[in-house]
Amino acid sequence: MTTQSQGLHTHVLDTLGLEITSGQCPPGSVLRTDELAQRFDVSRTVIREVVRVLESMHLVESRRRVGVTVRPTETWNVYDPRVIRWRLAGADRPRQLRSLTVLRSAIEPVAAGLAARHATAEQCAELTERALGMVATSRGQQLEGYLEHDIAFHRIVLNASGNEMFARLGDVVAEVLAGRTHHQVMFEDPDPAAVTLHVRLAEAVREGDPEAAERITKEIAVGALHELDVLAP
Repeated sequence: MTTQSQGLHTHVLDTLGLEITSGQCPPGSVLRTDELAQRFDVSRTVIREVVRVLESMHLVESRRRVGVTVRPTETWNVYDPRVIRWRLAGADRPRQLRSLTVLRSAIEPVAAGLAARHATAEQCAELTERALGMVATSRGQQLEGYLEHDIAFHRIVLNASGNEMFARLGDVVAEVLAGRTHHQVMFEDPDPAAVTLHVRLAEAVREGDPEAAERITKEIAVGALHELDVLAP
């Protein structure tokens, strides 16, 4: 696929994904390949490739002589990072953020406890480095820089847990953190208490203290939910 084709593919995919997940194309809607090709001024090949991706997310299904039908919401792969990104871009953002943050609060404390038991010296060093990076970017409205360190920090915790299922949630957590930042569901500067908790979590993992790591991560989750109460009620 050429660079131009990739750009067209991404544009069509993002547009249709947003329309489906926002309810603009509700379940049961039928999308026709020829009409889509004409609407986006692209080849039917591009449309077929986009439809295959949407099918892989269980957002649509294709049937001969019927067309491409939007599937019921309960069938969607809500863990797909792109589906998360599209849903966070819609009007249902507050509920989505809360749902995903509750998921994090259930998973990440356990992962942090396991990380304190299993993290390698290299992972501990990386975690400390990222925590210090969060401190360094926590003032002066450096939210993009802070986001980079925050995402990396949580990926390390999930990977260091030694549980491959937790590790695969790294992309989910990344989309939640990015969605909060890009849709202004954060204060202009991160909560100092939350930044401090990340530093303490890095210390607990490095010191091999699973109880402390789990307790601190629960505090981080409670703080994140409180921020949603304030910024996205």
